Amino acid sequence: MVFVPGGTFRMGSDKHYPEEAPVHRVIVDGFWIDETPVTNAQFRAFVEATGYVTFAEIPPKAEDYPGALPHMLKAGSLVFSPPQGAVDLRDWSKWWEFRFGANWRKPYGRGSWIRTLDDHPVVHVAYADAEAYAAWAGKELPTEAEWEFAARGGLDGAEFAWGDELTPGGRYMANTWQGSFPHENLKLDRYERTSPVRAFPPNGYGLHDMIGNMWEWTTDWYAPKHPADAAKACCIPENPRGPRREASFDACQPHIKIPRKVLKGGSHLCAPNYCRRYRPAARHPEPVDTSTSHVGFRCVVRAARAS
Repeated sequence: MVFVPGGTFRMGSDKHYPEEAPVHRVIVDGFWIDETPVTNAQFRAFVEATGYVTFAEIPPKAEDYPGALPHMLKAGSLVFSPPQGAVDLRDWSKWWEFRFGANWRKPYGRGSWIRTLDDHPVVHVAYADAEAYAAWAGKELPTEAEWEFAARGGLDGAEFAWGDELTPGGRYMANTWQGSFPHENLKLDRYERTSPVRAFPPNGYGLHDMIGNMWEWTTDWYAPKHPADAAKACCIPENPRGPRREASFDACQPHIKIPRKVLKGGSHLCAPNYCRRYRPAARHPEPVDTSTSHVGFRCVVRAARAS
């Protein structure tokens, strides 16, 4: 793990997506954070030690998903499946497929395996899976504020985790998408899917993959904007923990009360023409009962607990 000293920083962005606004100052105490996302090898050690079964390996119950088609109530997870040509970018179902048998061991579904991917980040982990690993390791998941502070690497207000240029001097600094998403992946950064966790340079705190490769879970419940009063308050918030759980429900599906947690960091699927979320300020809501081929996590130990 790497120690990130506490401090004050400007959280969020007023220049990009509305959910990142408003910019507001936040104080975080010092904490230790994993140098890299949790890898397949590390997660395997946890499973072998505990016998843990992940969310994607358990068939869903009909009573938890009213209206679900019976033939869909099988264990599986969402896998990115690129279409043959350009599609409507408003319809994510054009490139996401719920694939039976897909899980952390079989990231692309039946027939795939992770034998050669020990140093790649574990994916297909739902929020509860990440929490279970963290508890076993004697750690916790980071808050959104802690995660963003660490991702900035000491560069307060910079666009990216390494500065204000996406590819300084033509160098690719993270595993993201080059080309027209979702059908044209030019792989200029050399990777089509996930990459080894140390494939790209670390940020100013010595942390790898804080941008790109895969999204990472945080403990904060999602709200569609940062609190406005935080930007105007006379006192700077210290170690904020996000909104109440109720604020994270999906208003578009009120009959299915599935709360959302905040994901940070973007992934190898973030592209200039679709998802410019390969930035520390970027954030995304993820249902806690969902696992995908581009979501993982890393852990923290807070200084007070470590002492």
